[in-house]
Amino acid sequence: MTRPSCMRLSSSIILLAGVALHAVSASAQTSARQLSPNAPEDRPVFATAECQWQAMLKAIAPYVAQARMSYPDARRRFLSRAQPLRPFLATTQLHDAKGHHEQVFVAVDSIVGARIFGTIGNPINLVQGYRYQQQYSFDDAELLDWTFANPDGSEEGNVVGKFIDTYTPPRECRDA
Repeated sequence: MTRPSCMRLSSSIILLAGVALHAVSASAQTSARQLSPNAPEDRPVFATAECQWQAMLKAIAPYVAQARMSYPDARRRFLSRAQPLRPFLATTQLHDAKGHHEQVFVAVDSIVGARIFGTIGNPINLVQGYRYQQQYSFDDAELLDWTFANPDGSEEGNVVGKFIDTYTPPRECRDA
């Protein structure tokens, strides 16, 4: 699939380990914004403690479930190419040997069975062993969200990303 040079989407998540345990940020949107330049500005969210990360995971769970329930229809439409061709992105998490996690967009080139194939659609800020525009594939069970990017800047899907744009993690909490 040929991707336009202009794309922008809502929200991504980066999990930091080490000094700052976790950060939820819209940094993946920097390059994703190029697909949909008319979309609204992202609002980064940061979680610097494990309890904030866990609270965010709990908060996004219903949105991940909604995205996964609606994915079969989005998958069918992508595969049928019945509508005008629009960039299709799948959101997943990358993991590395150090235990870092980073949520990324994968610009989908193809879907074969339960496997999604494409290229990493945003710069990598934390996890090691991955890079922007690297070929990447993953099982659709690892899908967190999906998005069709429209030329006018609107998005179809991206329910998790849109929620993250409104989410504020708890300011204080205790890690167990």
